[in-house]
Order: sequence, then structure tokens, then C-alpha cells
Amino acid sequence: MLGIPVYTADDEAKKILDLPEVVQLIVTEFGAGLLTEEGKIHRQMLAAIVFNNANSLAKLNSIIHPRVKKHFTDWMSNQTDTPYLIQEAAIIYESGFDVFFDKMIVVAAPAEERIARVVKRDVMARDQVLLRMDKQWNEALKLKKADFVIHNGENDMAIQQVLAIHKKLIDLNENLT
Repeated sequence: MLGIPVYTADDEAKKILDLPEVVQLIVTEFGAGLLTEEGKIHRQMLAAIVFNNANSLAKLNSIIHPRVKKHFTDWMSNQTDTPYLIQEAAIIYESGFDVFFDKMIVVAAPAEERIARVVKRDVMARDQVLLRMDKQWNEALKLKKADFVIHNGENDMAIQQVLAIHKKLIDLNENLT
């Protein structure tokens, strides 16, 4: 919309999960029972394992996160003619990606709205969403670390907030050059 490059970490992580070398590492770590008939990782089965066991989640993250970081740094180095770039990630702090950025934007919404959105988007049971959210930093902690906040509840006007932040980031960039 504004011509700013956006890296969507969750989408890239899903692509990385399909790489043959990653499939093999996951099968070695978690078992061949996770493979679909097509030889891909059955994501829901893997999620059921890792979101119920902190050690398993840490093992999966040790496989996926370094590869996402490498892909991101490669992507970032190709973004040359832009005043800034954005990475969208649900677990930006938990994964250590926040160190790449000068400014952090947190999108905030009431918990029940966030849960309902994920249930609808991912066709996932409420208890599964809660289990995943339990592994993430709580919103209050993220808000404390944020440089900017976009309130994205049902009654919020997010576009106006995005445009205001965009202007501030453009102004910051111009002051640096």
C-alpha cells in the first residue's frame, strides 16, 4: 500500500518447513509419523507435539529460527531503495528478531478479538490458539517495549494509525540522511 517492503516471518517459516533438509531434521527429531503422504510435515500434528512440550518447541525453534534469520538477512540486504522496511512476526521478541530493528510497532487488540481472528483464519480450535498464545510474550510486555502501537480492535481506525506511523518513520529517515 505504501511501497514499504514487508517480510512476513510466519509465511517464510512455513516455506522453510517444506525444505527437504528441514523435513529430514524434523523427522529425525520428532519421528516419521509426522510425514504426510506427500512427504511434507503434518503441521497440526507437529503443533500438537511442540505446543504441549517446551523442550520440543525449543528443538523445533532451533531448526526453524536460524533459517528464517538467514533468509531475512538475505532479503534485507536486497532492500536498497526504501526509507524503512517491516518484518511482521507473531514472536519477534521471543525469536530474537527484535535486534534487527531500530523501531518496534506492536499491533494491539483485545484478547478475545485476537483469539477469534486466529480461530477463523487458521480454522483452529480456541484451546489450540490459547496454547500457542501461552508460549508468546503477553501483550502488556510487548506494549512496554513498543516504539509505536497500532490499536486494531473492532472499533479502532487502524489505517489512520498506520499512516501516522509511516509519516513519523519517513521523517525519522529524512533526519538521518
